[in-house]
Amino acid sequence: MQRLWTLGAAVLLAGAGLAAPAGEAAAVPHRAAAPADACSTAWGSGLKTATHGNAEPLKDIRVGQHTCFDRMVFDVTGAKGPVGHHVGFVDAFHQDGSGDRIPVDGGAILQVFVSAPSYDPATMRQVYAGRAGRPLPGVDLTGFRTFRDTKFGASFEGQTQIGLGVRARLPFRVLQYDGKLIVDVAHKW
Repeated sequence: MQRLWTLGAAVLLAGAGLAAPAGEAAAVPHRAAAPADACSTAWGSGLKTATHGNAEPLKDIRVGQHTCFDRMVFDVTGAKGPVGHHVGFVDAFHQDGSGDRIPVDGGAILQVFVSAPSYDPATMRQVYAGRAGRPLPGVDLTGFRTFRDTKFGASFEGQTQIGLGVRARLPFRVLQYDGKLIVDVAHKW
């Protein structure tokens, strides 16, 4: 039993993409196998939110492919405690602040707000190089089963907004681990 638990923990950590350094994970999307019962789609597709504060900037966004889902990881290294977020499907993606519509390809749009600015609040120096209306820098979705498109919305009033185009309005979950906000979108219902 102990051996199964150890193996399960190793698979979970590997699946979370936490074993590789951030730069390495950004360059090569991670693929991980999962136990047969790990493809549960009981996550739902409703709004997921947490209202935690954070003063640390968003450092990176990367993606990975897994057996049962596609994953997007928001790196907020240095955050004290959980990172606030607001993740849900929207009919159209509008830039926070201006309200300008930003087109996002896919059958559905998952809007992600992370309570972390893309700039250093103390110096106002840009930390994450996202630009409004543009695809996320360094994110390549070639070959992904669920993810179709990414767009940077804005970094406004201490939070960063991302539009994630997905194949359909599929179940998703939000996890947190050590300064990382993780959004998984299932490949099927």
